[in-house]
Amino acid sequence: MINIPILLDRLCYRCPSLLVDAIAEHEVGRRLVAVKNVTVNEEFFQGHFPGTPLMPGVLMLEALSQVAAILLLQRENAPPRARVYLRGVNDAKFRRQVVPGDRLRLEVSLGRQRASLARTKATAYVGDQIVAEAELLLGLVPDRTEIDATAIVHPRAEIGEGTVIGPHATIGPRVRIGPNCRIGASSVIDGWTEIGEGTEIFPFASVGLIPQDLKFRGEETRLVIGRRNIFREFVTIHRGTHGGGGVTRIGDHNLFMAYAHVAHDCQVGTETIFANGATLAGHVLVEDYATIGAFSGVHQYCRVGRHAFIGGYSVVTKDALPFAKTVGNRARIYGLNTIGLMRRGFSPDVISKLKRTFRYLLQSKLNTTSALQQIREDRSLACTDVQYLLDFIRTSQRGVILRRATRRVDEVLADE
Repeated sequence: MINIPILLDRLCYRCPSLLVDAIAEHEVGRRLVAVKNVTVNEEFFQGHFPGTPLMPGVLMLEALSQVAAILLLQRENAPPRARVYLRGVNDAKFRRQVVPGDRLRLEVSLGRQRASLARTKATAYVGDQIVAEAELLLGLVPDRTEIDATAIVHPRAEIGEGTVIGPHATIGPRVRIGPNCRIGASSVIDGWTEIGEGTEIFPFASVGLIPQDLKFRGEETRLVIGRRNIFREFVTIHRGTHGGGGVTRIGDHNLFMAYAHVAHDCQVGTETIFANGATLAGHVLVEDYATIGAFSGVHQYCRVGRHAFIGGYSVVTKDALPFAKTVGNRARIYGLNTIGLMRRGFSPDVISKLKRTFRYLLQSKLNTTSALQQIREDRSLACTDVQYLLDFIRTSQRGVILRRATRRVDEVLADE
């Protein structure tokens, strides 16, 4: 069975009206005969030749073009999800007028073909009399963009080539989705939201909706998402607020597992991992390569440094140090994230320097100010990563987590 409305949605620049009522004959890849019943209440008769309604010749060509598009798209070797363009009309002739009450028989035969072009002989009859005929030149363009018929995509939304939008997904008018993205079933994307190339959004995710901030008054704020991110089921990402800079920003190659949440005005770097249920309050900064464990929460205005590891079920109320393991409620520090750094390709020399730096911070009897002074004066520790760690501590507004885990805490975690 041929679904006429679905196929004609792939004929570009067509008249808004469907001018094919039924298929009468179909020889696959060779010939198609369709029927159009011309009634007095057709939209195009409104104001056209008042008192003497006539079907315009250009709409007879449009009806023949729609039949030709169905014939091309129903071929056995038709490109998947191709779109059809009317490229030209040759030798058009109109033999008689078509008026309400006429039954148009639209016959199209396929002629010479190339990979992207096809010629068709198109003829319209009323009874046995030819009323219009022409040669139609049609172009076929593979279109890998696929939007499910049940999805609600606003006409002003921008959808990149190759993007696939699943059943019942909802895309708002100010959304811009890059090429080769996948939008899962029943997901919602709204607001001033930009999504980069190759991003995957799984079913029931909510992206770009208004922030959960009582001060928000509907102002224009944005969510900007980079390339090749993955948002699993039920993830929620909110756009910014006017008071927080107006933009929630997410970098490239990040993984957000199911039920993760990123609140308004957060800034997330590149290649981070958010485990199931990981949650950021507003205005949080998460730097590159950080990992937030399952069901952990990060308090508003906190920072999570590069290559930091936040263990599961942790509550982070101060800045979490880069390169470190931070775990617990309230979170305490467990030293250097050695395994993570080795996986990221850090050299043994840099790891050794970071280990000695953390000994100054965590195991010496020095307070933080004195420990930082000793690290700066120890020339054997000089490297870019140690300097970044010192700058991170020095610029902290909320303070950093430097409280070490106790033996008792270690035993409880081991038992769990």
